[in-house]
Order: sequence, then C-alpha cells, then structure tokens
Amino acid sequence: MTGNQKPNRVVVIGGGYAGALAANHVRMRDDSGCPVDVTLVNPRPKFVERIRLHQHAAGNYDATVGYDTLLGDGVRLVVDTATRIDAAARTVELASGDTLDYDYLIYAVGSTGTVPASVPGAAEFAYPLAEFEQAERLAARLQDVPQSAPLVVIGAGLTGIEAAAEFAEAGRNVVLVGNKLGPSLSAPARRSVAKALAKLGVTVVEGDVSAVSANRVTLADGRFISSAVTVWTAGFGTPELATASGLRTDDLGRLLTDETLTSIDDPRIVATGDAAAPSGQPLRMSCQASSPLTVTAVGTVLSRIAGTEPKALDPVFAGSCISVGRHTATIQIARKDDSATNYYIGGRVGAKLKEAICKGTLWGIRRTARKPSAVFVMKGGKRAERLAEAVTA
Repeated sequence: MTGNQKPNRVVVIGGGYAGALAANHVRMRDDSGCPVDVTLVNPRPKFVERIRLHQHAAGNYDATVGYDTLLGDGVRLVVDTATRIDAAARTVELASGDTLDYDYLIYAVGSTGTVPASVPGAAEFAYPLAEFEQAERLAARLQDVPQSAPLVVIGAGLTGIEAAAEFAEAGRNVVLVGNKLGPSLSAPARRSVAKALAKLGVTVVEGDVSAVSANRVTLADGRFISSAVTVWTAGFGTPELATASGLRTDDLGRLLTDETLTSIDDPRIVATGDAAAPSGQPLRMSCQASSPLTVTAVGTVLSRIAGTEPKALDPVFAGSCISVGRHTATIQIARKDDSATNYYIGGRVGAKLKEAICKGTLWGIRRTARKPSAVFVMKGGKRAERLAEAVTA
C-alpha cells in the first residue's frame, strides 16, 4: 500500500462510554496499514459519566469530563446532533444543517430514560434520571425542596436503588417503589442491598404505580404515598435516529444487527452500546457491556476495511455493581451469560471495588487514547476471585 492512499472515513455517532471507546479504538491499523480518519459526533461538549448521574443529582459529584482528556490524537469532535443517516449516500445529517460523509459508520447513540405516557401525571410530574440534562433538572428541583420533604423513587432496579440510597445518605426522606427490589439480583445479594437501604432509612414499597401528581404517587391497589419530588428510574428507551433513517430496529428502537454488529440493512453501518440489538438479542443496557460490544464493532469495521471476515460477538459478563450510598455497595457476581450466581461482594469492600470500577471506565478510555489497541475485556475464568483480588491488591 502506498502512503498516498485515501483514509477511510469513520464517523462515530454518540460520545458515551461505547462511542468514546470506539473513536479511540478504531484508530488501530489493520495488517495492511490502512489509515483511518475518525470523527466523533456528540450533542454535548463534555463526556457524561452516566453511571454517576445519581451522584450528580444529589449534588456530591460533577458527572462531566472534558473530551480533551479522553480522546486520542486524530479524533475530531463535532458538537452537534445527528438527525438522519442517509445510508445510500453515506452521509450523516446534523441539526446544524451540516453533513458528514463516511465510509463506515459506528452507531453508538446509547439509551435514555423514559416516563410512560400510560401512567397519568408521570410525564408531567416525574423526574427521569438517565441523561445529564435530566440529572441537572432534578438537582435544581431538589435545591428548592426541604431535606425533610418526602422523595419517592419509582423503579427498584439498579438505577433506582442507587438513586434512593444517594438521596437518603444526603439526609432526605426516601421511599423506593417497585414490583421487586433488585429483580436481576440473587436472593443473597438482594438481602445485602435491602439491609444497606434500611440502614440508610430508605422505605421500600412493593407495588405498581397507577398515577403521579404534584404531591403524591398512587399505587394500583389504591394506596398512595406523599411525594414532594418523584424520580422515575423504571425503564429505558433509545433515540429515534435509526428509525428516522429508515433502518430496521427492535421494539425499543435499537438497531438490528447480525452477530458481527453489522446493520442488517447496510454493511457499512455497525452498532455498539445500548442501541445495538445483535440478532434481536441485545445485551443488558450497561456500561459493562460497552467494552465487548465496542471491541467487536471496531473489529468488524477494521476487518471490512482490510477485506477480511469479521468475528462474531462473544461477550462475557462479570456481574453488576450497585452503590448503596458512598460507603457500601453490593457487587453481584454473574455467570458468562449475565445470570446471577449466589455470590456477591458487599459492604465497604464492595464500595471500594465499585468506586475502582467507576474510575476504571475513564481510565480505560484514556488508555485507548494513548494506545488504541489497549482494550480490556474479561474472558472467562474465576470472575469472583478476580474482582476480590482487584479490591485487595
């Protein structure tokens, strides 16, 4: 190959965990040394640590980081919103009116919080907590509400647990509402979380929400809970970019791909992160899944550039990390397929590990900024022991 070869233009849409990692990682050169020109499109000028948005809303952490500390040399950041992908023309249309040409597109738009229209008053009075702007809005609202005022968190999954604990540790009167506390957790891990929540003074109420108003939450069985602020953490959705672009998606709007994460509609569009649905079987929406998805997506792009066969996705999950305030956490150990085992790491050791993992996500992105090939994906082995060793090392 000659040095005059035109670089392959790779556009990455979305600057979250998966998108930032992909933009850095795709700068690897294939065996022929083919050059790659990388553009990252993101609507915000700063990276958002989404796994810390509950801290941001509680006022004890700034969940934004400058992209200048995360992106490697040669990655061009375009602060704009992608509004449509023209697959036939290989262009991305932006809200500003500009367009970007691409040879390969990495679709990493992530996910967002949704408040169901089917629950009366929820869209008007409940505060979702899945995006930076939502966390900012909630933080501003909490500034106007006395510490003693009742705060209700709807959704007893991992996000709801973390939010309820964070607000309670800050001195607020918190009720957590959901069908089941930590439904993805094993019974021992669930007991660990319940004990930690009780210690913080969080009241856990089981039930379905039928309505939300300015000052209370009504349950399906007729009970109601007083609420000065209602936080909605139940359920996720995805941006509508793929649907608006005529690309096929699943019911939640995730881009349908094969096992190499290639769009079933176009071989030059590859997905990663929460917005990917490989073979109609998407991974759990999580920061943890972004690494194996992104390694596969980038590998697919570089293989297609090199004219070789891309590899199929082979993810390995290690577990779930749940902060219960700043001083305790529960780390649920999982099997390869993400199903929960009966093993967990809890208490202060769990909190130390959870914080290390949160910091490690940024460390991993920064590492690929310096060395594009340096992506860590845990493969098999004794995951519980590795996690414990990481804490005590």
